[in-house]
Amino acid sequence: MTLVAGIDSSTQSCKVLVCDADTGQLVREGKASHPDGTEVDPQEWARALDTAIAAAGGLDDVAAVSVGAQQHGMVCLDDTGTVVRPALLWNDTRSAEAATHLVEELGGTQAWADAVGVVPLAAITVSKLRWLADTEPAHADRTAAVCLPHDWIGWQLDGTRDLDALATDRGEASGTGYFSAATNTYRPDLLSLALRGRSAAVPRVAAPSERIGETRWGAVLGPGTGDNAAAALALDAQEGDVVVSVGTSGVVSAVTETAANDPGGFVAGFADATGRHLPLVCTLNAARVLDATASMLGVDHDELSRLALSAPSGSGGLVMVPYFEGERTPNRPNATGSIEGLRLDNSTPAHLARAAVEGLLCGLAAGIDHLIAQGVAVRRILLVGGGARSRALREIAPAVFGAPVVVPEPGEYVAIGACRQAAWTLAGTAEPPKWDATPAQRYEADPTPEVRDRYRRSAPVRG
Repeated sequence: MTLVAGIDSSTQSCKVLVCDADTGQLVREGKASHPDGTEVDPQEWARALDTAIAAAGGLDDVAAVSVGAQQHGMVCLDDTGTVVRPALLWNDTRSAEAATHLVEELGGTQAWADAVGVVPLAAITVSKLRWLADTEPAHADRTAAVCLPHDWIGWQLDGTRDLDALATDRGEASGTGYFSAATNTYRPDLLSLALRGRSAAVPRVAAPSERIGETRWGAVLGPGTGDNAAAALALDAQEGDVVVSVGTSGVVSAVTETAANDPGGFVAGFADATGRHLPLVCTLNAARVLDATASMLGVDHDELSRLALSAPSGSGGLVMVPYFEGERTPNRPNATGSIEGLRLDNSTPAHLARAAVEGLLCGLAAGIDHLIAQGVAVRRILLVGGGARSRALREIAPAVFGAPVVVPEPGEYVAIGACRQAAWTLAGTAEPPKWDATPAQRYEADPTPEVRDRYRRSAPVRG
């Protein structure tokens, strides 16, 4: 049996899976936590990776490795390869004002959509670099190279300190704000704009399944990719499949042959891990909406689902706009959440639980609408992520989305996608290996457009 490993370095933890390269069957796994917060010393990722590898029984017998990781994080290196400052993560909103300035300086949202397919928001790397240049100019002066979490972790696995060895893939590069997935080229002028005239090296962009080096123990190192592209690869997403991931963030994405161009900034023109495109909408508020509501009600998640499913569709007019951490889509970083429509007859735990689930889903449904506006066809919804473990979310989703919902068996899809890419890199074939399909459940329900209509009337007033 030939073994491959996939690494998922997410916001919250590091997961390592070891799989059979031919079938995708899981052989063993390990996990370690990351520190809380919206900035982190990258060495914490390295320590967690070492712990997770050890928990997975080591990687000495693994033939190939790939890394999937959280997107957008800003890792700045000096000319010796030393980290300049803690990495800013995607969910750090201090760069919101910087994003607004960058949009204005290039000539508006259409100019950015045309240039790179991405309109800067607080989450996007280019905005964080402008924040660095304006807020910590000494750190900006020291920055010789900029990379993302996945790039840095792969570089550590390779064991080199040479900045020229930094490598990434289209999926990761397309989330920076200075790389165009449509043209497959960096825009150094936009990088310089962000850094107030400074320059910095960036990782070379490897082709899908390209061997970018070897690990310290001699395994082939695949190009890796961002978490959303890795999950799409794990699910073998095809045109007509819309992937909705309910994790720390909420992500709506689809694999297409055509690059997105959305001047509204709702849809990011990202690339996937196979040479195609991955138009994507991301919200800040997803599974933690369920966590917060369960905490407010003093119940566990099973009871939260029971309560939500016991309440009527539409929550008796109660609407929750769950902007608990501000919001990324729509771009309201300083917004707060709200509960509207309270009456005596809907002031119950069941109605509040239902309103939380419906509010979360309505935000994601708006993301699906934005993809449709970019020409994405919707045949079915693939619902994944930790939030998909909620029975209420699974059963209510098809009604809110207005489409069949398929829920694959729970799994570490980012790490699985990284494993599949590692196997692809090792095989050297034109297409990724065909692995056994993941068992899944299908959910259908009559659409409830009135729920979304009521949510739309409430959501725009926030922020």
